[in-house]
Amino acid sequence: MRALVWDGQALAVADRPALRPRDGLARLRVSLAGICSTDLQLFRGYMGFTGVPGHELVGVVEEGPAHLVGRRVTGEINLACGRCDLCGRGLGRHCPTRTVLGILGADGALAEEVLLPPANLHLVPDEVPDEAAVFTEPLAAAFEVLEQVHVRPGTAAIVLGDGKLGLLVAQVLHGAGARVLAVGRHAGKLNVLARRGIPTLLAADAEAEHLEKVDLVVEATGSEAGLARAIALVRPRGTLVLKSTVAAKHALNLAPLVIDEITVVGSRCGPFPPALSALARGAVDVASLVERVYPLADGLAAVAHAGRAGALKVLVRPWT
Repeated sequence: MRALVWDGQALAVADRPALRPRDGLARLRVSLAGICSTDLQLFRGYMGFTGVPGHELVGVVEEGPAHLVGRRVTGEINLACGRCDLCGRGLGRHCPTRTVLGILGADGALAEEVLLPPANLHLVPDEVPDEAAVFTEPLAAAFEVLEQVHVRPGTAAIVLGDGKLGLLVAQVLHGAGARVLAVGRHAGKLNVLARRGIPTLLAADAEAEHLEKVDLVVEATGSEAGLARAIALVRPRGTLVLKSTVAAKHALNLAPLVIDEITVVGSRCGPFPPALSALARGAVDVASLVERVYPLADGLAAVAHAGRAGALKVLVRPWT
């Protein structure tokens, strides 16, 4: 099996042993996999990961439960024990012994095949093409904000960051009726939102305009500086949602969180059903986010492309 492999020092496209289903896992033939900002952080030391990266995928079940074999699926990324107290409360994503696909202790989807528990798999509606289905995991992470924060029609919100996740979060909040302002560094990327009627502002202009503080700020810049900027934009007793994962250490003054009584919400993975429903209804534009699709043989070039400033979504097609 061919796969993109990170050994802690370098990436390579390499041959790996053929996958054999074990412990009740299903074997998927990967149709498309995405490269996201978290993957890029892994290559800078985040989580100390080694192995096959990649956690955004759509594929076809080759081996597993009979009702899933031959079906097109996407998959949740947390592989939980299913037996602990947190798993019993439906919080398997926080299972203390979990592994995480392509991030923590489990090989991921930037490969020809991948293993996942059948319970993690979700059928992809026929009307959702592979190029959209591969966005299910990050779109679910965007919908998680609605699970964690009560967003009312008219809620004033700022989304910091015009990466793929920031663009998805802005669309989800807009769809929930929030008054969203998206702030980013790339006019071309912000245009994806502007075309859907979502106000946008370049970061340089936002700094010059001294933006009014709002009820809800989502920090999705993927940068060290994003958190301090986000804190400065939350009104007293407002909510700050943290979406960025960065390898670097933060050093900032946390006193404003106490003084302004700001609620800080860490936000990670999210529910797949509303994400798949939104994709099936065309309620979220993901087609405009795809910049290029590379074959797995060009995986190093794909990662380099994904790391360029201003790049949108780079996908990898393992089978050509």
